[in-house]
Amino acid sequence: MIKLQIIGHLGKNAVQNTVNGKQVLNFNVAHNERYRNAQGVQTDRTVWVDCAMWYPNAVGPYMLQGTYVFVEGVPVVDTYNNNAGGVTAVLKLRVTDLKLLPGGQRTNGSRTAEPEIENPADDLPF
Repeated sequence: MIKLQIIGHLGKNAVQNTVNGKQVLNFNVAHNERYRNAQGVQTDRTVWVDCAMWYPNAVGPYMLQGTYVFVEGVPVVDTYNNNAGGVTAVLKLRVTDLKLLPGGQRTNGSRTAEPEIENPADDLPF
């Protein structure tokens, strides 16, 4: 089994769609990381992941641009031919678990909704 976990901010408001009669919530998450490259220069990198959550629950209204989230699911890589004649790969995630995290910011500066979060230690097997 392959599972991917991401903590990051939503790049834009989530959109709820209907595909073949089934509800799906589409959104993208940006994960930022800072590292030192081979020359020792501090570098920032942002990885964007397109997400699809089938049969979304009532979380949709809280999925606004800038919301801080934890998502987990099965990664899927889609490829397509781009306009330059090359092949582009896109990382997508079929979401199986989603949690809204405290501390997210909307782009207009107001705080996002901060629902009560379960204790993550409750999920540990030991």
